[in-house]
Amino acid sequence: MTPNPVSSTPILRTVLVWAGVVAAGLALIGGVVGYLVAGPTGMWSALLGVLVAAAFLGITVISILIANRWYGDPLYVPVFFGIVLGGWILKFIVFLAILFLIRGQPWLDARVFFVALVVSVLASLAVDVIVLLRMRVPHVSDVSLPTDPDEGDRTDPDRGARPGSGPTDSGAPRV
Repeated sequence: MTPNPVSSTPILRTVLVWAGVVAAGLALIGGVVGYLVAGPTGMWSALLGVLVAAAFLGITVISILIANRWYGDPLYVPVFFGIVLGGWILKFIVFLAILFLIRGQPWLDARVFFVALVVSVLASLAVDVIVLLRMRVPHVSDVSLPTDPDEGDRTDPDRGARPGSGPTDSGAPRV
């Protein structure tokens, strides 16, 4: 495991924080609106819908953050995909189990639950888009380019200052 973070780690942490803030706001608003629409049943349905959406969307971000801890390890790619895909499969199974358990419960208003779930997912997607648009991450990151040992020190003002001016320039086009 590497102590150096992957360039996506700050983005994912920011997404996690803002998604939590939005989920708390949606829980408050959803609880009030659910109560106004269907009484206490609507309030609990809205709170459960927001909670389920926030938990399951947070699991994806957390699984990627955990998997990124193996960056630099020779087994990083299989470990990363194992953790993330395993998390998705687990979420799918648990989500279906939750739906089967709450189906037909007298304290659940299915319409309020559904609307709260959909609004929470859309709000989470909006948070993802806003954070990704505002973060400044280089197009190419987490990569170190190879150096040519024959070129020497690139900071020397007489070497490599202009294309074609260096003594090792072959005149071939650069790619």
